[in-house]
Amino acid sequence: MAPSNLTSTSEKIFPFKSSVIKRTEATRCLPFFPPLKKFKSLKEIMETAPYAVIHRDYSDVGCEGCGSVDRAEVMLLCDKCDKGFHMLCLRPIVVRVPTGPWFCPSCSNHNRLRRFPLKQTKIIDFFRIQNHSHIPSKCASPQDTMKHRRRCRTLVRYKKRRRLFPFHPTEDPKRRLQQMGSLATALTALHMEFSNDLTYMPGMAPRSANQASFEMGGMQVLCKEDIETLEHCRAMCRRGEWPPLVVVFDSLEGFTVEADGQIKDMTLITEYIGDVDYIKNREHDDCDSMMTLLLSQTPSNSLVICPDIRGNIACFINGINNHTPEGSKKQNLKCVRYNVNGECRVLLVAIRDIAKGERLYYNYNGYEHEYPTHHFV
Repeated sequence: MAPSNLTSTSEKIFPFKSSVIKRTEATRCLPFFPPLKKFKSLKEIMETAPYAVIHRDYSDVGCEGCGSVDRAEVMLLCDKCDKGFHMLCLRPIVVRVPTGPWFCPSCSNHNRLRRFPLKQTKIIDFFRIQNHSHIPSKCASPQDTMKHRRRCRTLVRYKKRRRLFPFHPTEDPKRRLQQMGSLATALTALHMEFSNDLTYMPGMAPRSANQASFEMGGMQVLCKEDIETLEHCRAMCRRGEWPPLVVVFDSLEGFTVEADGQIKDMTLITEYIGDVDYIKNREHDDCDSMMTLLLSQTPSNSLVICPDIRGNIACFINGINNHTPEGSKKQNLKCVRYNVNGECRVLLVAIRDIAKGERLYYNYNGYEHEYPTHHFV
């Protein structure tokens, strides 16, 4: 007779963590063996959650740019490598503290800036040019059609009204192609789409919310002649006839805009374009190019233009440091909100003659004084 402590042939032995477990019958509720659970490796876990919160004393972290540990209030810490950078030591400089995760230039994995290929077909497709022409349009501007009316007015009355003038595109078609290519390069680098119209996307503010009558205190109305000038400029852009502007990259200011030809005083430069949204939805937004569109009597109905996904050359025009006299001297544009056929629109207009090669600047704050410009160069 076999000893009682020996295992019968009907029993099976399963090894688990260096121990021996007997199993003589299956569990009633589970007729089959449960599948083995596959655990993720430590590498896989760290790839999905690489930025775990670890309590650490950062008081001794110095700036990688200047080496100083002072001015902790303007020190940014990379959320990946924990290195510190003063906002003014970064290139380009950072104006305000980001609200979301921030990564230093080494950890941001930004690819080297690539120039947009200067091919006629690609430029036309990128900007959706409808009826391109190599020769600037010779059609009369609204100012030309109104000359006979001006003769009936006194000179003093005409100067008071200060009409807007349309821009004059560069005559050289190759140079005009390079201008558009510089804008396409900047938009592509920021993963943006080109748009020359205000866009109303689902989940944001509808077009019905953009009513100039909602403006607190009223909004100045763009006269009929200036509306014709605006539409004339928009028609030229659709044909590929752009204002004489070029987008360049500056190590301090980032992308910025320079005049590529003479621009006269009161010339309509461009309209500020982007997605329209409620200010309440963008209170914690990290985009530094948002523009006020409507300040409603009901604050929850106020609107902003957000050129973070769609925009035009306006989002690359920089602001002045309005805390210094030197900064104010650089201003050559004004940003004005107008009532255009009942809707709010934002236009950028030259306030003096602008020479070729001069960079374009306007006052970000206007009369609201909410945007921090004391770090602007």
